[in-house]
Amino acid sequence: QVQLVESGGGLVQAGGSLRLSCAASGSIFSINAMGWYRQAPGKQRELVAGFTSGGSTTYADSVKGRFTISRDNAKNTVYLQMNSLKPEDTAVYYCNADLKTAYWRPTANYWGQGTQVTVSS
Repeated sequence: QVQLVESGGGLVQAGGSLRLSCAASGSIFSINAMGWYRQAPGKQRELVAGFTSGGSTTYADSVKGRFTISRDNAKNTVYLQMNSLKPEDTAVYYCNADLKTAYWRPTANYWGQGTQVTVSS
């Protein structure tokens, strides 16, 4: 059983900062990729930032220069530091991971339950 547990969401004024955390727990053999998506009301879920299977980082154009993704491999945890927040960043933020629970098993995709980020103007 694998769980991705997010924390750190909340209400913040425009220009403020928040730091999201996502910890993967359970039977984990390896994590290939891990990152953050978000979904605003009435909109499709979109990639915000992530670590690719090659270890590089990728960011949505809308958050470049404001958001930074980092990770602690020993803790199977990724973080999203969000600075200079804007009202349009308001969304439910979801953690996502491609991982293997055993070396003989295929990579599977997992989602967290989501954490609400609300940015007031």
